Amino acid sequence: MSCAVLLDGNAKPKSMSRAKQWTDEVENLYRFQQAGYRDEMEYRQITQLEIDRWPETGFVKKLQRRDNTFYYYNRKRECEDREVHKVKVYAY
Repeated sequence: MSCAVLLDGNAKPKSMSRAKQWTDEVENLYRFQQAGYRDEMEYRQITQLEIDRWPETGFVKKLQRRDNTFYYYNRKRECEDREVHKVKVYAY
């Protein structure tokens, strides 16, 4: 991902694929998508909020949904193996 894309507030993904195996990145994408966002970039564009993360793992701790309620996540893995293939990975 280039720096220009990160600075562009209206960046749209060029392609999408499904996750094949669990990684830390897939875990965080799973959490954003559970809250109704495509990924971290879309979350920052819409909410303008800092993302709370667990210091031990770096996983997302709390996200505000579009209806202004919050999702709170554990510090351990929440995306089970049977859910991994549902996670969308976007390329910019």
